[in-house]
Amino acid sequence: MSSHPHVVHEPALPWTEVIQGPRVTYRRKQLGAAAKGQKLGCSLMELPPGKHAWPLHYHLANEEAYFILSGSGRLRLGETSLPVKAGDYVALPAGAGTAHQLINDGDAPLRYLAFSTMLEPDVMVYPDSRKVVVTAGSAPGGDKATRTLYTALPLSAEVDYWSGEER
Repeated sequence: MSSHPHVVHEPALPWTEVIQGPRVTYRRKQLGAAAKGQKLGCSLMELPPGKHAWPLHYHLANEEAYFILSGSGRLRLGETSLPVKAGDYVALPAGAGTAHQLINDGDAPLRYLAFSTMLEPDVMVYPDSRKVVVTAGSAPGGDKATRTLYTALPLSAEVDYWSGEER
């Protein structure tokens, strides 16, 4: 292990495992956070066969990217579905045109590096479930202890700008 706080040795970091329902299962090592990164996040991700990490979504502030290390999968990118395999790099600029979801449709674990700018506040839109999530205080994937706002709402939620305000 390095004696410098900005250098981490990946094998020395523990995995965080997340299981949410029958389709979401992943293991993650937050390399960027472990190395005290501030404006660029990087996670080593591992998806078992038949699983995905997050629902189809896009960001309005943060850009993401994937670099596939091993295995194969299917990338939902907007209305398109593309195969991905080891050696592929995927750029996911902010905006509705790059709504994305990575699914392991192979028979071996899918390992990839997930990169993200760490801007806050951010708004994430989930087209399949028709919801929006707003975060502030820390970027998505950032330090939850410093998060000042996290709210999820249906996309249909609407209120007049002056609602609840004294006029």
